[in-house]
Amino acid sequence: MVESAQSSGENINIYPEVSGTVKQIVVAEGQQVKKGAVLLLIDDSVQSATTEQMQSQAQAAHTLFLELKAQPRKETLDVAEAQLIATQAALKTAQDELDKQQAAYDVNPKSISKDALDSAANAVATAKANVEVARKQRDLTKAGAWSYDIDNQERTYNALVKSHLSASALLAKYTLRAPRDGTVLTIAPAVGSYISAQGAYDTYTQAMDPVMVLGSPDAYLNVRCYVDEILVPRLPNASKMKAQMSVRGSAVKIPLTFVRMQPFVSPKIELSDQRLERVDVRVLPVIFRIDKPKDLKLFPGLLVDVFIGE
Repeated sequence: MVESAQSSGENINIYPEVSGTVKQIVVAEGQQVKKGAVLLLIDDSVQSATTEQMQSQAQAAHTLFLELKAQPRKETLDVAEAQLIATQAALKTAQDELDKQQAAYDVNPKSISKDALDSAANAVATAKANVEVARKQRDLTKAGAWSYDIDNQERTYNALVKSHLSASALLAKYTLRAPRDGTVLTIAPAVGSYISAQGAYDTYTQAMDPVMVLGSPDAYLNVRCYVDEILVPRLPNASKMKAQMSVRGSAVKIPLTFVRMQPFVSPKIELSDQRLERVDVRVLPVIFRIDKPKDLKLFPGLLVDVFIGE
């Protein structure tokens, strides 16, 4: 079977990591692409909105974190200072009233009732307590946010940032990109088709096929020969191995150059992808390079005949 030249494995089968409807196909079959080039876009409207929401939540958490670190706010501290001054003024008023009533009581005990003197004393005590409360409230405001609140908000912000990065990474998977330089060999879906991690449904084969198949951009091709296990002992050594390829429908004989051997014998079903063999026949893949003639058209996937000898 003719295939694009690869340093290992076969053609690159591209599957999406997310499911969705194909929104746009950017490339065409036979087109040369560079690594990282956009191949296909999947509808990402839901994931895009989720990512934006995560970003907004992270920004809000960061703003609150900065707010806590910036405390005390000058305007809030000014209010606390003013409240302290107001309570101090109220204490002085209450103290002056007590002093007046006490002086009058000392001169003439009958001029001020004992109840009025006690009320004035209680007013001074209340004013002193209010001053103390206002002072502590001023000190609390001046101290700023509690360190535990700042640490907790910072952790919340970091968690939301990571959530946003995770959502962004998932959003990027809705764009299929070329994993390497190559040639687009096949494109399975059409715009509007549904694809998943299993690929795209092919109505012809009634199977799930790769969304795209990417071949090598090299000027030459390879041919993968499946040698029957019975013939494996007759294979020459790699240094002496010579091969010749015949293309069906043509009398052209093409010399081949040995590339490598996959030292793993696998079932013969790789040739047709159908388990129709009644006997488990196995084959050994041997890969040769094709020095393609200029006047002969060869494409990946073509079945050919290969003779291997010394």
